[in-house]
Amino acid sequence: MTDTTARLPLAHSATDRQARPSRAMVLTAYAALYVSWGSTYLAIRYAVQTLPPFAMAGARFVLAGALLALWAWWRDGARATAANWRAAAIAGTLLLAGGNGAVVWAEQRVPSGLAALLVASMPFWMVLVEWIRPGGRAPRAGVAIGIAVGMIGIALLVGPGSLSGGGVDPLGAAALVLGSLSWAIGSLYSRGAALPESAVLATGLEMLTGGMVLLVVAAIAGEYGRLDVAHASHASIAGYFYLVVFGSLIGFSAFAWLIRVSKPALVSTYAFVNPVVAVLLGWAIAHEPVGPRTVVAAAIIVGAVALITFGAGRSKA
Repeated sequence: MTDTTARLPLAHSATDRQARPSRAMVLTAYAALYVSWGSTYLAIRYAVQTLPPFAMAGARFVLAGALLALWAWWRDGARATAANWRAAAIAGTLLLAGGNGAVVWAEQRVPSGLAALLVASMPFWMVLVEWIRPGGRAPRAGVAIGIAVGMIGIALLVGPGSLSGGGVDPLGAAALVLGSLSWAIGSLYSRGAALPESAVLATGLEMLTGGMVLLVVAAIAGEYGRLDVAHASHASIAGYFYLVVFGSLIGFSAFAWLIRVSKPALVSTYAFVNPVVAVLLGWAIAHEPVGPRTVVAAAIIVGAVALITFGAGRSKA
């Protein structure tokens, strides 16, 4: 699950067109986007080793959301109405509490690379939810083929024997699929929701409200009784701050800037680049197993996401 919402301005302003950024700046922003969001899965794995998952994620989003909201207020004087807060609370609950909350819980049971691959199925659910909702439209043929191919890749990934002779943990896999569905519903909701015009403020409010919901879930799950920050590992603490800085702040800033100065279809490539980055980092740093079956399933899922992403882009155009 990526760490921001889908509601960002797609139109290029006159200022953006006049001040064309250098190729080096654009490439740096893409590298930041790919690496920062692709590496969050590995950071989550380390963070939840000694920190309760919902409390860790809730604290992360509350901190990052407060910083973004303050930045929007200080830079642009952005303000939020009661309607803005309600919309942000709904979107934040679906996107962050439901979507990212499922990821942090599942990564206690599923390797980070496989978690990223299962989360990559989110575009499948977005298309299906858009199709079955009242007044929805059926996907184009190319998009439908992408969904079918992607489902085959998921079945191959989670089937028995995909991980060194053992299958993917079923509860972890189910949580990731449901989390992707929650993220898809939240993304579609946020398109027409009464969120603030400022993308920075909108995302900050969603992080704040979603993080607060996660903190409530942590209390219900009894996580505060076993939260012991003083004895948390250095890897977990580092993972937490990495998620705040690189996952939420740097990753979002790169995305928000690119969506204004680059083509939306190119920016959307993060959806199928991030899982590849996550798998490679999990294998290289955390020594997560990557067998031939995982490689084939990853290629199928990433290819399907690319087919859906560009197919949907042509349809909208």
